[in-house]
Amino acid sequence: MKTIKVQIVQAFADANNGGNPAGVVLEADQLTSNEKLEVARQVGLSETAFVSSSQVADFRLDFFTPNKQIPHCGHATIATFSHLRRLNKITGPSSSKETIDGNRNIYFEGEVAYMEQSKPIYIPLGTQDRINTLAALHLQESDLLSGLEPIIVNTGNNFLIIPLRDESLLQHLDPDMKLIEEVSAKYNLIAFYPYSPTLEAGVAATTRMFGPYYGIPEEAATGMAAGPLACYLDKYKSINEDEIIITQGRFMSPPSPSRIKVRLEKKEGVIQKLYAGGTAYVAREVAIHLS
Repeated sequence: MKTIKVQIVQAFADANNGGNPAGVVLEADQLTSNEKLEVARQVGLSETAFVSSSQVADFRLDFFTPNKQIPHCGHATIATFSHLRRLNKITGPSSSKETIDGNRNIYFEGEVAYMEQSKPIYIPLGTQDRINTLAALHLQESDLLSGLEPIIVNTGNNFLIIPLRDESLLQHLDPDMKLIEEVSAKYNLIAFYPYSPTLEAGVAATTRMFGPYYGIPEEAATGMAAGPLACYLDKYKSINEDEIIITQGRFMSPPSPSRIKVRLEKKEGVIQKLYAGGTAYVAREVAIHLS
């Protein structure tokens, strides 16, 4: 029997509170993919990161939900690299990760870790899928922000960005998980990512995330979705800022407020790359037993 120690790390914390929990397993070189999946299933969080050695980056990271492997995970990346830095396994201002979908850079500013994402790709919905998207969240046309449309944005993973008129609509969403899963399967979406404007000073948007296709009913912070949302806001809302702050998790049950910073790098007004960042802290350790 193998015993695997898993650190539960709260990523994208808001003033060292809330955040989104991720499992982090160090020295995972000897674990098979099936064993990693079983560990993630037993941990039961939206994602668990497995750290192993790499020939092309500082570390290799593999990400598993309770039911499948995914290419990237924002909050698990921030959780992992914050934890590695706290253990003095990273001493400089930058690092890197190898994933099944290529390499990404990581850098640090104080206690904030930032992860690189690819420049955005925008994918429109078909007419019927747009109808199904609104139906999946029990929304009317008038509930959308005027002049804006739901659209898929990819900076490493597909997320469906859905612009809502106000926070009350976001708070009281009644998601149809089966219909969300059907739309997600067609477009290989990690999740629906509805957002609304917020009155909080300095914050561009507040959000929720529904990812039943990947076994994630809802989570408190999604770095790989905040990047696409920041790109969406830059493109369609003309928010001309280099750093965009996004909050998430306030309307979960129970609430777990999170804060994600997204930095955009542009050339002649066009996004070339972006970084999503935040802070993290270790909440506890659990032991998983594999037969």
